[in-house]
Amino acid sequence: MVYDKARELAKLLSTSEEYKEYKEASDKAFENETTKALIKEYHQLQMQAQASVVSGKKDDALLERLQKVGEVLQLNSDASRFLIAEFRLNRMLGDVYKILAEAIDIDLGMLEG
Repeated sequence: MVYDKARELAKLLSTSEEYKEYKEASDKAFENETTKALIKEYHQLQMQAQASVVSGKKDDALLERLQKVGEVLQLNSDASRFLIAEFRLNRMLGDVYKILAEAIDIDLGMLEG
């Protein structure tokens, strides 16, 4: 029964407005190889920046590069639309995960910023 409900939730997620917008924005942004490469670099820099924060090592050069790539992406309407859609989808998925975790009394304090 739990797996059936999980499949039902998966179907609802795949037909949600957040996912539809993400998919459309992703397809459009990734048509351009330069935009695709910049988004990939931006994601990698984000992960590196998060890792440096967790390790307690501040990397100013990394943060500066992340900011510059972010500024370039903001100027590109397809990339900007994709990043906004990605944020909204991730926020929705995070909310769903919190609801599930609360239902079984799992503390997600370590995941909160």
